[in-house]
Amino acid sequence: MPIAVDIDVMLAKRKMSVGELAERVGITPANLAVLKNGRAKAVRFTTLAALCEVLDCQPGDLLRWEPDDAPPGPVTDAP
Repeated sequence: MPIAVDIDVMLAKRKMSVGELAERVGITPANLAVLKNGRAKAVRFTTLAALCEVLDCQPGDLLRWEPDDAPPGPVTDAP
């Protein structure tokens, strides 16, 4: 999928569990896992706003575009 959701990085930075994030955002852990694992087809702006508020970040910290031919995974800064 061309849009990837990088929640794991922010969870690690905030030392927060998936369960805690789900509870604070107001979604089920199962729905958060769908986002986390790249299986979501859409995300509501209200959910994205809640994620950003709880994680104290911007939408661009959680979302990134991947070309269809790119291997999945986090972006690296390697040359």
